[in-house]
Amino acid sequence: MSIQVEINVKNFELSDRLQDYVETKVGKLDRYLDILEEATLDLTHEKNARDAKDRQVAQLTLRGKGVLLRAEERTEDIFASIDLVVDKISRQIERYKGRRWRSRGDGRSASDFAPELPPLEEVESEEKAAIARRKKHLLLPMDEREAIAQMELLDHEDFFIFLNGITNQVNVLYRRRNGTLGLIETEQG
Repeated sequence: MSIQVEINVKNFELSDRLQDYVETKVGKLDRYLDILEEATLDLTHEKNARDAKDRQVAQLTLRGKGVLLRAEERTEDIFASIDLVVDKISRQIERYKGRRWRSRGDGRSASDFAPELPPLEEVESEEKAAIARRKKHLLLPMDEREAIAQMELLDHEDFFIFLNGITNQVNVLYRRRNGTLGLIETEQG
């Protein structure tokens, strides 16, 4: 299976050389984890970075059946940023494979049993003007242990939103000031 690579650039031009480099490096990641379907690489040149060495930013997001991995790296050279972010995501894949296939007896992911969720309703354009950034998050049923593991894999330091497979409710896992974890269990009003 071949992974689809999407490249988004901000504040600079995407040369053919850079595009070929990205497709070659990122395209090899599905060798390590065959359930990967799509990779999105956001390349940014930040003009007002605090440090000149942090101007070239590469953020890589991998999506597949039951998996979402994300990594970001900043350097003074875009090619170096790409190399570092691919290395970082490779380590995340190895951690994911180790936890996933060692902890589940049959090797099947939770998404195999999950019902298909309907698409999110479109928000009116007036509301989009006030929101600086919008992200979509696929809620897969998982237990609290799996949510903690996903939170660590994605390097989310503050919070993680998930669908609790036991209660079938949306939960928010968050890090408290003292370093422990808290859990918000939602209810429909």
